[in-house]
Amino acid sequence: MPTLHARIDELLAGVEADLDARYPGGDVDQPVHTVYVSAADATVTTPADWGTAATDLLDRQHDLLVELGGDDAVGAVRQRLVSAPIQDLRLDFEDGYGHRPDDTEDRDARRAGHTLAALGIDLCGIRIKGLTVTERKRAIRTLELVLDAAGQVPSGFVFTVPKVRAAEQATAAVWLCEALEQAHGLPDRTLRFELQIESPQAIIGADGTATVAKALHRSDGRCLGLHYGTYDYSAACGIAPQQQSLDHPVADHAKAVMLAASAQTGVRVADGSTQVIPVGTDDQVRSALRRHHHLVTRALERGYYQGWDMHPGHLVTRWLATITFFQAALATAAPRLQAYLDRRGGVIVDEPATAEALATVVLRGLAVDAFTIDDVLALAPGADITVLRNLKNRKLS
Repeated sequence: MPTLHARIDELLAGVEADLDARYPGGDVDQPVHTVYVSAADATVTTPADWGTAATDLLDRQHDLLVELGGDDAVGAVRQRLVSAPIQDLRLDFEDGYGHRPDDTEDRDARRAGHTLAALGIDLCGIRIKGLTVTERKRAIRTLELVLDAAGQVPSGFVFTVPKVRAAEQATAAVWLCEALEQAHGLPDRTLRFELQIESPQAIIGADGTATVAKALHRSDGRCLGLHYGTYDYSAACGIAPQQQSLDHPVADHAKAVMLAASAQTGVRVADGSTQVIPVGTDDQVRSALRRHHHLVTRALERGYYQGWDMHPGHLVTRWLATITFFQAALATAAPRLQAYLDRRGGVIVDEPATAEALATVVLRGLAVDAFTIDDVLALAPGADITVLRNLKNRKLS
């Protein structure tokens, strides 16, 4: 037995430390969405303009929204739309911007830098063009011009790398960050990025492995999120246009792989976008609102707590679905948390991993203002913020 112990010790030396470094735990401060606006159109008033348009839609469709979420939730959504409608704003230089003359994109990049510097929201950034042979020089120039014009890196800044097909593109993004930090005298690890997964090769590589997992772990801790690209991915899989959707089976498979690859790394997974927007006749608007509400709710049920919003009307159903989801989660989670803390048992006997999940969903609900800590304590008197965080971090068992 001593020989066996020695062999096992040698085999596993450093393994746990490596796993702990690669998988430090999840993130409950994830934004509910990323709003994409063409860099040619975005201004410092974009968040307020979207909030105003969304509030107007909420008021016009109040009866439908109450049907979907109830009076209290609709009231909470209205407060959110008035005070802070957009959590994360991305100025787009890729598909939502298109290919324009270099002098035009140079001008828009500088203007985007000024806009981002003046926004005053917690999370913001740009989507550059891809790091492909035909686009990477333009992508790098745009990123540098944005940062130059901003004067300093805006708070919460991140850039999105689209069209990822190989893990080496994540390495290239790391090198880009390092070079920009050195050239501009920025502190180490100031720049962070997201990887947009919109190609089947990003999910399954030629060698049969998950490219997205390789890319994530080549990112040197700089990757904040994995974003699903609905329509490029569906088209590459040969899905007919009328069937391309966030709830198609190929989308579910891709996002499940992304979720597994990022689990416990702290990297956020974001659902993609829908091209159906609430405009047109009243019937068309109501149908689009119902559809988006369904898609957001479905994503939340599957563990995708963030998604893309492409129109002010999407803010209404994004916030409504999110608030009602977490309110319902609290009603289930809080009594089970209290039972776990009391060790009462009952019909459902939860273990530490489940207690961690229960605490995490409550913390997520608090982070998006779906309820207050007083609401939590009314249902679970022992589950204060400290206890919730300790349960999430497995410091209570």
